[in-house]
Amino acid sequence: MSKFVLPPLGFPFDALEPYIDKETMIIHYTKHHQTYVNNLNAALEGHPELSNLSLTKLLSNLRALPKDIRTKVQNNGGGHYNHSLFWKILTPGGSTQPVGNLKKAIEHELNGFEAFKMQLSDAAANHFGSGWAWLVLNRQKKLQVTSMNNQDNPVMIGKIPLLGLDVWEHAYYLKYQNRRPEYIKNVFHLFNWDFVSKRYDKVLNQSRISGNV
Repeated sequence: MSKFVLPPLGFPFDALEPYIDKETMIIHYTKHHQTYVNNLNAALEGHPELSNLSLTKLLSNLRALPKDIRTKVQNNGGGHYNHSLFWKILTPGGSTQPVGNLKKAIEHELNGFEAFKMQLSDAAANHFGSGWAWLVLNRQKKLQVTSMNNQDNPVMIGKIPLLGLDVWEHAYYLKYQNRRPEYIKNVFHLFNWDFVSKRYDKVLNQSRISGNV
């Protein structure tokens, strides 16, 4: 039995239009994300000693993994984690701006919501090649904006991802072609800040990341 499975998307494929089109969502979710899940499970076959570890445990302890599967788990486990979180961040119906404690933290630590938008947009637009832009909680439990290559994830470097923005071309190319900045601008219309704000509250006082996305 496969350890990891493709999680429910949580909304119809056309729910993010006009900002993300239906065809992109179908391919992104059923092809790209499913492939990460399949490849992750294939990498873990033959390693029963890892069967009880959560995805977060695997990604936060990559150096402890067998060398023959370490890169495969990093790439495909990261892809599975990142996309599982991304779909929740994009689930329609939440607040269009941060709320509660997260709103206060963005104001105090990142100079306000508009300054944060600019920071995340710059991190995403200026990231060379494939990767993600992130809002994270760092080891000092302060907010930080950063970017990472490919499917690497903040948990790999001891930080907690709160919001991720996918800037792989498969996330936007059908609709936006090479217009990554336009895609980035439009995705801000889709962020579910109720989810992100609740996630911030959940992890703020934890000493380490929980086992679930």
